[in-house]
Amino acid sequence: MLRMEKERRLHGAVSMAERRQKLGQYYTLLWYHPAGAGQGAVELVFQYQQGATASRVKHMTKQFPATATEGSAEFAVIGDDYFKGGKVLAWKASLRRGGRELATRQSYLWQ
Repeated sequence: MLRMEKERRLHGAVSMAERRQKLGQYYTLLWYHPAGAGQGAVELVFQYQQGATASRVKHMTKQFPATATEGSAEFAVIGDDYFKGGKVLAWKASLRRGGRELATRQSYLWQ
């Protein structure tokens, strides 16, 4: 199973430079909120800290339409960002609808 995942991530990378740009850490987040359909746009925020960037918090966001009741988003720390910043040490994921935070998950080391 692990080998298949690696092959899926590196699919299409021919040279070693292309393979290097796809190496890193991938996070897939799934969400489900049927009661909030039409109550505002959905925003999924992924915050993280890397080993070489000290306490600096970086973030990535994905937007979904207000009519969405479920979805999935993939966040990737890969390529130069991964090799210069280091491994992700701590992370936090938040689901917001219409500016209001609905749910949050975080790693053990998140402060």
